[in-house]
Amino acid sequence: MNRKISFGVGIPTGEEGLMYPIPFAGARDNIHIAQKAEAWDFDSVWGNDHILTQQYVRQEFGRAPMYFSPLVTLAAVAEATSRIKVATALLVAPFRHPVMAAKEIATLDHLSGGRVMIGVGIGAYIEEFRNMNGPRVIGYNRGEMLDESLEAMRLLWKGELCSFQGKYYEFSDVESFPSPVQSTLPIYIGGNSEMGRRRVVEFGNGWLPACMPVNQIESGLNEIWEYANQMGRDVSDIEVAPQFFVYLGKTQEEAEQKFTKTQMHKHLVSLKNATLKNQQQKFTEIALIGSIEHVRERVAKYVEAGVTTFSAMLFSTNTKEELLDMMQLFAEEIIPDYR
Repeated sequence: MNRKISFGVGIPTGEEGLMYPIPFAGARDNIHIAQKAEAWDFDSVWGNDHILTQQYVRQEFGRAPMYFSPLVTLAAVAEATSRIKVATALLVAPFRHPVMAAKEIATLDHLSGGRVMIGVGIGAYIEEFRNMNGPRVIGYNRGEMLDESLEAMRLLWKGELCSFQGKYYEFSDVESFPSPVQSTLPIYIGGNSEMGRRRVVEFGNGWLPACMPVNQIESGLNEIWEYANQMGRDVSDIEVAPQFFVYLGKTQEEAEQKFTKTQMHKHLVSLKNATLKNQQQKFTEIALIGSIEHVRERVAKYVEAGVTTFSAMLFSTNTKEELLDMMQLFAEEIIPDYR
């Protein structure tokens, strides 16, 4: 089955100090970037979810970054656009009680006219979760919390009177109405782990790993199909939607050299102890970095491997102006190949 290949832009709701320098973008800059993304034929915009300043960010910049609520920002984006889908990559489930999360997501789906896609995960930095909740959560399993949250939200979105009792969350006689506009609200499961791939089969409509080389996309898909066979689920319509960093240069050498000077490069180095701790490949092998021709070839290889959505692409620049310039270049040189 031939599917449309989709392209999404990551907007800087929670990325200052991590993937972009401080300062980088204000709240309304996210709306402007999203409007440009819609005008340039991107299919979606994705907001990231950070709440507290990470220790290494504070040490590097000596000041707090601007982190904005992704769901509130996407509501503003939806009001200022008409076609582009509004999504999260990733919404950190352990930050929120599922009753509140389900209500806010359903509300966003109504405000956007059914344009919502929700990417969920456990969060890259456990320090945020612990600092928000104190020592009582030491030993909590965030993966289990994510599973419970997904199960609870799926129940709540039916719009019927319901109760739930889990290890971490419970509620009774709750009627969360109205249900989302979409009969099936698309849920993208984030994470590069085996458990993430199992979660895709159990709860998800899409798989949203980060920075994976082509061969791992292929092997990960094989695992998903195996789990689907075991669980008796048809996953033929599952969206394969990895996140990528993007840097376009006149030549391969120029692109790689300039990428090392970006805040994005520093962030990838920091993730070597977290999300990317098992990744041995060079950054150029897990991102879209290089000349236009090289990136075009990389995109084609990922499509051949099964990728259907290039979600939350983060253009690796140090200013908003450079970000918009690179977005436009990608839109003009790469996207038309898939239209």
